[in-house]
Amino acid sequence: MRKLFILLCASSLALSVQAQWKPAGDKIKTPWAEKVNPAKVLPEYPRPLMERTQWTNLNGLWHYAVTPYGAGEPETFQGQILVPFAIESSLSGVQKEVGPDKELWYKRDFEIPAAWKGKQVLLNFGAVDWKADVFVNDIQVGSHQGGYTPFSFDITPCLKSKGTQKLVVRVWDPSDKGYQPRGKQTSKPEGIWYTSVTGIWQTVWLEPVSTEHIAYIKTIPDVDHNSLNVTVNATGGKAGALVEVQLLDKGKTIASAKGYPGNELRLHAEEAPHLWSPDSPYLYGMKVSLSVNGKITDQATSYAAFRKISFHRDAKGILRMQLNNKDLFQYGPLDQGWWPDGLYTAPTDEAMQFDIKKIKQWGFNMIRKHVKVEPARWYYYCDKEGLLVWQDMPSGDLGNSWQPHVYNGGTDQHRSPASIADYHSEWKAIMDFCMSNPCVVVWVPFNEGWGQFDTEEIAAETKSYDPSRLVDPASGGNYRPCGDILDLHNYPGPAMYLFDPERVNVLGEYGGIGLPLKGHLWRENRNWGYVQYKNSDEVTAEYVKFANELKPLIQRGFSAAVYTQTTDVEGEVNGLMTYDRRVVKINEQAVREVNQSVIQSMK
Repeated sequence: MRKLFILLCASSLALSVQAQWKPAGDKIKTPWAEKVNPAKVLPEYPRPLMERTQWTNLNGLWHYAVTPYGAGEPETFQGQILVPFAIESSLSGVQKEVGPDKELWYKRDFEIPAAWKGKQVLLNFGAVDWKADVFVNDIQVGSHQGGYTPFSFDITPCLKSKGTQKLVVRVWDPSDKGYQPRGKQTSKPEGIWYTSVTGIWQTVWLEPVSTEHIAYIKTIPDVDHNSLNVTVNATGGKAGALVEVQLLDKGKTIASAKGYPGNELRLHAEEAPHLWSPDSPYLYGMKVSLSVNGKITDQATSYAAFRKISFHRDAKGILRMQLNNKDLFQYGPLDQGWWPDGLYTAPTDEAMQFDIKKIKQWGFNMIRKHVKVEPARWYYYCDKEGLLVWQDMPSGDLGNSWQPHVYNGGTDQHRSPASIADYHSEWKAIMDFCMSNPCVVVWVPFNEGWGQFDTEEIAAETKSYDPSRLVDPASGGNYRPCGDILDLHNYPGPAMYLFDPERVNVLGEYGGIGLPLKGHLWRENRNWGYVQYKNSDEVTAEYVKFANELKPLIQRGFSAAVYTQTTDVEGEVNGLMTYDRRVVKINEQAVREVNQSVIQSMK
């Protein structure tokens, strides 16, 4: 009877929370918007590459207020906001603009489980755009700049011994009025530029740890030597700390290594490992333990894969991209990761998986993640499904203007020292974040001329920081003879108007076949596409035509191509799906067949 009473109370509370929240505005929404439960928002563990068993999800309804920049914490808040959806989004329940002259405040209470007594407590944020100041029980525990990467604070010294704890987050985001990386966010959305995203947009959670705990796991495969190189950083710094890493194949340990935290450990597989590829995305389990003087203080589960990305010169003298020492034409869509209801944030984990699975079903083997960084679970699903990822740096600030078909031009960088320092800091953090995901195979520091500066220096720094991947210095940008890749953009059809015999040559963007579908549009007029057609048959025919035009260019030297794009986004109507994901615009079988024939044509 007591259990029944508790269940009824919990159910009543969930219904009460549901009644307090509803999506804002009247824009189109995905089917998953209806599945959003404010009492259980994005409940999945947010960090698959370093997973602990104990944690508490802080997603849900928080209090919010928007105040003039520089004001103190408000005495009263203006309403409730559903975390982790940006305040400008429908699913936040608010849908307000903030802008550079104001700050966004969040507040909620939380309690520490009794079972965590004696533990350190970490407060983790998946991502907050852009500058976050965090307070626990009116004590500022830290600040973070950067809209795309996770950060954590040890809040233990600020916690009360028992009872309710107070959490406040203050956010400032200058959007397109600042120098910070922001991708396609703008204060005046139109054409290829979209709504600003301000505040918490990924999961917030707590977890208990010992003073000595695992802080970061970096895994780089060495396919040529059947090895994984693993570095585990730890916090605490006690003498006698030791790390052990076990590599598991279906639960069985096949390799292990021990060493001090911060040292690179080599895990050698005695038998040839199963290589990861789009055709066979094989993942190994990993168990990481930290001990001090023989006593385990922290454990985490992770995973890894054996795969190698490289290039070589073929019999015709053309540099070809390779995966696991075999030629592979990389072909995929430009994927922007926007949602009509959640903007930067997918409504549910199922929704996030949907896009990835569709891309794989359409016969692609790659995704170019365009001027955005996704939550960690997105990369996990690419690892799991077997999709190669080219990771863009989100663009921002000024720089060389884009000069189509003009190369080696422009040197004025138009960036302040603070802007330059922030670019380097945020790009390094993004690389650290994605470093251990086998799906990520190419780093793209710049898109076109959007904020492009110091190209040779940044390409060299990127390659030095991660020699295991290829560097595409500026996708479609002002060409500089540096990095591993020359990347051309051409709309609408594929074209090769420049060739670099010393680099891998790719078509980083083409296509943009538009089809506006009434009832599935962000706005009913002012929709934009490179070319527009009237129905699915016309779109499919044009897509197939362009794909077939790509094949002779592959023979002439292209090693990869990126079609624009996965979905419509706000005013853009050139997606293979509508923005609300309710309509696939193409004949899926025809597109899959031609995509597979394009990939095979390089062999």
